[in-house]
Amino acid sequence: MVRRKARPWKSIIALVLAIGAASVSGWARTRFGHFFADGYFISQVIGAGTAIGFCVFASAATIGLSAQARDVIEPVAGTSHAAVVRYTLVLVGAVTTLVVTLVLFGIPVGQLLLGGALTSVFVGIAAQQALSNVFAGLVLLLARPFKVGDSIRLRAGALSGELGGTVSEIGITYLRLATPDGVLYVPNSQVLNAVVGPLPPGTRLPSPSPPAPAAAPPPPPPPPGTLSPPVTAAQTVTAAPGPASVPASPDGASAGPVGTTDGAGGAYRPGSSGEQ
Repeated sequence: MVRRKARPWKSIIALVLAIGAASVSGWARTRFGHFFADGYFISQVIGAGTAIGFCVFASAATIGLSAQARDVIEPVAGTSHAAVVRYTLVLVGAVTTLVVTLVLFGIPVGQLLLGGALTSVFVGIAAQQALSNVFAGLVLLLARPFKVGDSIRLRAGALSGELGGTVSEIGITYLRLATPDGVLYVPNSQVLNAVVGPLPPGTRLPSPSPPAPAAAPPPPPPPPGTLSPPVTAAQTVTAAPGPASVPASPDGASAGPVGTTDGAGGAYRPGSSGEQ
């Protein structure tokens, strides 16, 4: 808590030191024409050192004050608006620090600004999709068609129909939507082009189905050199009894049932062999 309370004072002290360093560097800069002139070594060292000090202190003050502004705005306006304010302060502070540092070093800024403008045009064309998401996110944060915690539905052709869920976060580039199938990140440009409305009264989002249980892995084979497990009675396979073998008769014919002499089937009947 003490450290958090000391943060704004550190940022304010860094800002004051940056302003002082810029003033000293500007005063030293008036003593010589440029940094490569002869006979002004001390003034050149003072001017260059204070210019570097301004860049360091101004960067620290920019980062610290932007973070402090985010912490102050977040409880009132929400996380998304606080993030927008922080990014804006960081961008403005970084550009200002860079321009002032170049001026203190005697570098002409006009040509650099022209080159930066042309570079920004090319970068904007290359990053058109990302920039469109950023500007769409700013519009959503300012217009506030919905807020975090609302259950909404989005309908657009680019979204392949209709999406429904609960808004969990409105970011700079993406909208985080909690759906039954999981969390979806929808680009802000698609959200801005979609038809947005609340879910019908009484509509409840179905809970996602639980995942199917994974199949149990097969038991590992026994290590070499160990006895195999005993075979149980249920695993024993009993062979089906086959036909009994019939012994052959002395004259080469197979013996038949009991009481027959020629191997033919049937019961023995007296007188059937011709002996009466």
